[in-house]
Amino acid sequence: MFNSVGNKESLSHKVATEIEEAILSKKLPPGEKLPCELDMCSQFGVSRTAVREALCTLSAKGLISIKKGRGIFVTQLSSEHVINSIHNYLETKSNSNSPLEVMQARMIIEPSITSFAALHRSEEALLSLKQNIDQMRKNNDPVEHAILDLKFHYLIAVASGNPIMPLILNPVQRLMPDIKKKIMQFVPGAKDTAITWHQKIVDAIDKKNPQKAYHAMECHLEVATKQTELMLLTFDESEPIDEVA
Repeated sequence: MFNSVGNKESLSHKVATEIEEAILSKKLPPGEKLPCELDMCSQFGVSRTAVREALCTLSAKGLISIKKGRGIFVTQLSSEHVINSIHNYLETKSNSNSPLEVMQARMIIEPSITSFAALHRSEEALLSLKQNIDQMRKNNDPVEHAILDLKFHYLIAVASGNPIMPLILNPVQRLMPDIKKKIMQFVPGAKDTAITWHQKIVDAIDKKNPQKAYHAMECHLEVATKQTELMLLTFDESEPIDEVA
């Protein structure tokens, strides 16, 4: 199955690379069982240590699953693998400017996604968005509100009909709940403002008006950005700030 990689430096890296290429090119499909370690040592012409290091690397990437007593299998990759990897990277790189960077990214991405949702949404997707707003109106818990807010924007990405959109948006959106909770703490009226704009967005999607949907999301995020800026300015203060309309 595999070719010898020779006796050079970084042998484990070369072994991992060749196996990874075989997986990504679908020569090794999801669920496929790989040869045992000894067979791979023979095929690659390397030591067992090099093979084990390569397998550890691939396992850390989520490409293979090592099942004790059963063998080594190619993982059935899902969108969660992609989303979690990007989210974890963004989380580890976060700093004091991250909340505004998140908002900037959303301003670039979400209005266009929303216009697509207006064009391609299904009745089922529209119903999910309306139910989400109803839940937000009834909810008074900041943590739950932040989760529902995250779900609302995810549902719009799903409603766009393009499976790539949730993959792009979700890792960025998953940074929002903590930001949203702090906004609700420091910006009076933040919940009602969010619900008002969410309703305008859904109304535009309901009417299948991509221009109005784009504009509504753009305005919503402009308000959210102002709220984020004010939250950051007052985060260490005990007094709440004036309401943002």
